[in-house]
Amino acid sequence: MFKFLQPKSIKPPFARYSHGVEVPAGKRLVLTSGQLGIGADDTVPEDAGKQAELCFANIAAILGEAGLGLKDIVRINAYVTDRAHMRPYMDVRDRLFADPAPASTLMIVSGFTRPEFKVEIEVIAAGDDR
Repeated sequence: MFKFLQPKSIKPPFARYSHGVEVPAGKRLVLTSGQLGIGADDTVPEDAGKQAELCFANIAAILGEAGLGLKDIVRINAYVTDRAHMRPYMDVRDRLFADPAPASTLMIVSGFTRPEFKVEIEVIAAGDDR
């Protein structure tokens, strides 16, 4: 199992995430590229929360190709284009990941490749050797 790192000597996390996650020896890592809130049919929902849902669905599909799932995520890097999109993203993240949650970073950026994109998410997952 993963070891979730929450040192008592530093301020606790501001939201549902872990300060660090130790991956034990013998696990393999899967790193995803940033996933945008776009469906296979090229549709992009207007709502940032719905975009986050699609990002995580795309990530689940990628991890599935490696025999892993969302439960195997140890690190999330997420990007939103406005502070107003933080809460919808965090609501989706918090619903999908129980405590202890993965290590996580959320950044506000100026934009993505297309103006309709509001959220992009990339992850690192770890699983047993095949």
